[in-house]
Amino acid sequence: MSKIEKLEDLIMWQKAIDLSVEIYTLTNAQLLKDFSFRDQIRRAAVSAASNIAEGYGRGGNAEFNNFLSIAKGSLYELKTQLIIASRIDYISLAEFEHLNNEAEEIVKLIAGMMNYLQNSPLKGHKKK
Repeated sequence: MSKIEKLEDLIMWQKAIDLSVEIYTLTNAQLLKDFSFRDQIRRAAVSAASNIAEGYGRGGNAEFNNFLSIAKGSLYELKTQLIIASRIDYISLAEFEHLNNEAEEIVKLIAGMMNYLQNSPLKGHKKK
Protein backbone atom coordinates (compact mmCIF):
# COMPACT_ATOMS: atom_id res chain seq x y z
CA MET A 1 0.00 0.00 0.00
CA SER A 2 1.37 3.40 -0.93
CA LYS A 3 1.56 6.21 1.57
CA ILE A 4 -1.55 8.33 2.01
CA GLU A 5 -0.59 11.98 2.14
CA LYS A 6 -3.84 13.63 1.08
CA LEU A 7 -7.51 12.82 0.59
CA GLU A 8 -7.04 12.32 -3.13
CA ASP A 9 -4.71 9.38 -2.40
CA LEU A 10 -7.56 7.33 -0.92
CA ILE A 11 -8.76 4.79 -3.51
CA MET A 12 -12.08 4.36 -1.67
CA TRP A 13 -12.71 8.11 -1.96
CA GLN A 14 -11.75 8.15 -5.66
CA LYS A 15 -14.12 5.27 -6.37
CA ALA A 16 -16.92 6.89 -4.32
CA ILE A 17 -16.53 10.07 -6.39
CA ASP A 18 -16.66 8.04 -9.61
CA LEU A 19 -19.77 6.21 -8.41
CA SER A 20 -21.46 9.51 -7.54
CA VAL A 21 -20.76 10.83 -11.03
CA GLU A 22 -22.17 7.64 -12.56
CA ILE A 23 -25.30 7.92 -10.43
CA TYR A 24 -25.78 11.56 -11.46
CA THR A 25 -25.30 10.72 -15.13
CA LEU A 26 -27.71 7.78 -14.95
CA THR A 27 -30.38 9.69 -13.06
CA ASN A 28 -30.17 12.65 -15.45
CA ALA A 29 -31.06 10.32 -18.28
CA GLN A 30 -33.51 7.92 -16.67
CA LEU A 31 -35.19 9.46 -13.64
CA LEU A 32 -36.39 12.74 -15.06
CA LYS A 33 -39.91 12.54 -13.64
CA ASP A 34 -39.43 10.86 -10.26
CA PHE A 35 -37.74 13.78 -8.52
CA SER A 36 -37.88 12.44 -4.97
CA PHE A 37 -36.38 9.06 -5.86
CA ARG A 38 -33.74 10.70 -8.06
CA ASP A 39 -32.74 13.06 -5.26
CA GLN A 40 -32.64 10.28 -2.65
CA ILE A 41 -30.39 8.03 -4.71
CA ARG A 42 -28.12 10.97 -5.48
CA ARG A 43 -27.90 11.97 -1.82
CA ALA A 44 -26.91 8.46 -0.80
CA ALA A 45 -24.13 8.34 -3.40
CA VAL A 46 -22.78 11.78 -2.53
CA SER A 47 -23.02 11.04 1.20
CA ALA A 48 -20.60 8.12 0.88
CA ALA A 49 -17.85 10.21 -0.74
CA SER A 50 -18.54 13.18 1.51
CA ASN A 51 -18.32 11.18 4.74
CA ILE A 52 -15.04 9.58 3.67
CA ALA A 53 -13.69 13.09 3.07
CA GLU A 54 -15.05 14.54 6.30
CA GLY A 55 -13.68 11.69 8.39
CA TYR A 56 -10.27 11.97 6.75
CA GLY A 57 -10.23 15.69 7.46
CA ARG A 58 -10.97 15.24 11.16
CA GLY A 59 -7.46 13.99 11.91
CA GLY A 60 -8.14 11.25 14.44
CA ASN A 61 -8.56 7.53 13.85
CA ALA A 62 -11.69 7.24 16.01
CA GLU A 63 -13.46 10.04 14.17
CA PHE A 64 -12.30 8.79 10.78
CA ASN A 65 -13.62 5.34 11.68
CA ASN A 66 -16.98 6.83 12.69
CA PHE A 67 -17.36 8.71 9.41
CA LEU A 68 -16.32 5.61 7.45
CA SER A 69 -19.11 3.75 9.20
CA ILE A 70 -21.57 6.42 8.06
CA ALA A 71 -20.19 6.22 4.50
CA LYS A 72 -20.64 2.45 4.54
CA GLY A 73 -24.24 2.91 5.68
CA SER A 74 -24.84 5.34 2.82
CA LEU A 75 -23.54 2.77 0.37
CA TYR A 76 -25.94 0.16 1.73
CA GLU A 77 -28.73 2.72 1.35
CA LEU A 78 -27.61 3.25 -2.25
CA LYS A 79 -27.54 -0.51 -2.88
CA THR A 80 -31.12 -0.75 -1.61
CA GLN A 81 -32.22 2.07 -3.90
CA LEU A 82 -30.51 0.40 -6.85
CA ILE A 83 -32.45 -2.80 -6.16
CA ILE A 84 -35.70 -0.84 -6.08
CA ALA A 85 -34.77 1.06 -9.26
CA SER A 86 -34.05 -2.23 -11.01
CA ARG A 87 -37.26 -3.87 -9.86
CA ILE A 88 -39.43 -0.98 -11.04
CA ASP A 89 -37.54 -0.83 -14.35
CA TYR A 90 -35.90 2.54 -13.79
CA ILE A 91 -32.55 0.93 -14.59
CA SER A 92 -31.56 -2.18 -16.52
CA LEU A 93 -30.24 -5.33 -14.90
CA ALA A 94 -26.81 -4.61 -16.41
CA GLU A 95 -26.80 -1.09 -14.94
CA PHE A 96 -27.88 -2.46 -11.58
CA GLU A 97 -25.18 -5.13 -11.55
CA HIS A 98 -22.45 -2.67 -12.52
CA LEU A 99 -23.41 -0.01 -9.96
CA ASN A 100 -24.10 -2.54 -7.21
CA ASN A 101 -20.68 -4.12 -7.79
CA GLU A 102 -19.02 -0.70 -7.64
CA ALA A 103 -20.80 0.08 -4.36
CA GLU A 104 -19.82 -3.30 -2.91
CA GLU A 105 -16.18 -2.76 -3.87
CA ILE A 106 -16.18 0.57 -2.01
CA VAL A 107 -17.81 -1.08 1.01
CA LYS A 108 -14.96 -3.61 1.08
CA LEU A 109 -12.34 -0.87 0.82
CA ILE A 110 -13.99 1.02 3.68
CA ALA A 111 -14.18 -2.12 5.81
CA GLY A 112 -10.48 -2.71 5.20
CA MET A 113 -9.61 0.84 6.23
CA MET A 114 -11.80 0.57 9.33
CA ASN A 115 -10.01 -2.64 10.32
CA TYR A 116 -6.65 -0.97 9.75
CA LEU A 117 -7.61 2.06 11.86
CA GLN A 118 -8.90 -0.09 14.71
CA ASN A 119 -5.70 -2.15 14.80
CA SER A 120 -3.20 0.61 14.10
CA PRO A 121 -0.79 1.54 16.88
CA LEU A 122 -0.74 5.04 15.39
CA LYS A 123 -3.91 6.72 16.54
CA GLY A 124 -3.59 9.95 14.58
CA HIS A 125 -4.17 13.33 16.10
CA LYS A 126 -7.22 15.36 16.85
CA LYS A 127 -7.02 18.81 15.33
CA LYS A 128 -7.93 21.58 17.73
